[in-house]
Amino acid sequence: KEKTDLIILPEMFNTGFSMNAEALAEENDGKTIQWMRETANKYECVVTGSLIIKENGHYYNRLVWMMPDGNFAHYDKRHLFGLGEEDKNYTPGKDKVIVTLKGWKIRLAICYDLRFPVWMRNQNQEYDILLIVASWPDKRSAHWNALIPARAIENQSYVIAANRVGHDGKEVYHSGHSQCIDPMGKTVYYKPEDEDLYTFSIGYDELVKTRENFPFLRDADNFEII
Repeated sequence: KEKTDLIILPEMFNTGFSMNAEALAEENDGKTIQWMRETANKYECVVTGSLIIKENGHYYNRLVWMMPDGNFAHYDKRHLFGLGEEDKNYTPGKDKVIVTLKGWKIRLAICYDLRFPVWMRNQNQEYDILLIVASWPDKRSAHWNALIPARAIENQSYVIAANRVGHDGKEVYHSGHSQCIDPMGKTVYYKPEDEDLYTFSIGYDELVKTRENFPFLRDADNFEII
C-alpha cells in the first residue's frame, strides 16, 4: 500500500466494455461514483477510470477524475468505436479535457481516441501527461504498443495507458500491456498479460529537459479542429 497521487482504472472498469448502456448505466450520483469518491477520500489521492453514465437522456463512455475532496471532472469519449457499434449506443463527447495534479497538466483520453493524433496534438505544450484508459483487445496489441510511444514522442509528453486484462463476455481476450512511456519514447513501466497493482514515479525535470534540448514542436504546423 504505497502512497500514491493517482490511481488509474481501465475503460468501463465496473462493467467491462459493453453496448448494453441502458441496463448498465449509472447517473452522476450512482454507486460507482460514490465508491470512487470514498476511495479517493480514504487514500487521499485522485481515482480515475471510465464507466457508463446516463445524463439528460444520453449515454456516455465517461472518464471520471475523482478528487479527494469529493469533487470530480470528467471527459466523454470523443471517438466511438464504430466497428463495435459504440457509436450507435453512446453519444460522443465534444470537448478536450485537461486536469491538473500537483502542477502536472494531464490530458484525458479513452481507448480508441489513441488512434487519432490530430485530436491528441499537444499544441503550445498544453499538457504534460496524456492519460489513456482502455479496453483494447489482444489481437490489436501491436497497434497499442506502437501508438503509445508515438503519441509520447510526437507530443513531447509522458503517456500513461491503463488497459484491461482477461476475457470479456464475448470471449474477446485483452492482454493488458499497461504502460508508461516518457517523452523520448523510453519505457518507464510496462506490464503485459497479467493483472497488476504497481506504483511508479515520473519526474517533471526530465520532461522540461527534453523539451528544452529538442524543441521540435516550435516548427510544427498550426491548425485548429473545427
